[in-house]
Amino acid sequence: MPRPGLPKLIATDLDGTLVRSDETVSAYTHEVLDRVRAAGIPIVGATGRGPRLTELTRNDIRAADYLVMAGGGRVVDQVDPTSPVVLRDERLSAAVLTELLNALEDAVGPLTVMVEALDGHEEPLWGDFDPSWPYPERFQARSRAECLSVDVIKAFARTADHDVDALLDAARRIIPVTHATVTQAGLGFIEILPPGVDKASGLSVVAGALGVDPAEVLVFGDMPNDLPMFEWAGWGRVAVSNAHPTVRRAADEIALRNDDDGVAVYLDRLLSR
Repeated sequence: MPRPGLPKLIATDLDGTLVRSDETVSAYTHEVLDRVRAAGIPIVGATGRGPRLTELTRNDIRAADYLVMAGGGRVVDQVDPTSPVVLRDERLSAAVLTELLNALEDAVGPLTVMVEALDGHEEPLWGDFDPSWPYPERFQARSRAECLSVDVIKAFARTADHDVDALLDAARRIIPVTHATVTQAGLGFIEILPPGVDKASGLSVVAGALGVDPAEVLVFGDMPNDLPMFEWAGWGRVAVSNAHPTVRRAADEIALRNDDDGVAVYLDRLLSR
């Protein structure tokens, strides 16, 4: 169970956790987060979204002092919103990604692959068109050779022959952690990130800047890409009730689902007790 009193840092995932299924964040949630910040507790938005979605992310978690984006690869200090400071910016080399995709395809068969290479506002992903991808308006068909011609923020991959958790298990057996981090965020694709990049390593950059110990951090999440920060944070780990089974098992407590403002309800009660 979480410690008595209040944490010194709060981090929450966005999609599936703070953000509702209709892709909105309630006025109630914004109001509670404003109260958390007014109580002197810094807030971190910790998301798999890449930097090309920074403005969307800022709108969804307006009270955030820091953003941990791209699954931990991009960390932004926005305490002064007029002069945000990038504290971390990691890329996965094209040569390494080529090697990893070849090894994975040798084991599981042909993959649908997309890469996130650009960080300008709402820049598209590149790669193979897949009708299951939920954001086709931010996608541009490109050949595998074009996709692997530059270092990337992350890559996405799926195969019709494996569900995403089975593909994730296979990828983790094949891809050394020294070469890349592999996870999944609920989009039906595995995600391949630079080595050493996950939400915990991103949050550790924020905690280091603030002088906060991981034991003083409260986190919220719903998908396997949230597990590293659940393992890292010590004050409390809270899964929303719609979370992936592995996240529910790793949690200290289960909040209401995202569509019922579970994070805000939990924090409202925490501030009131």
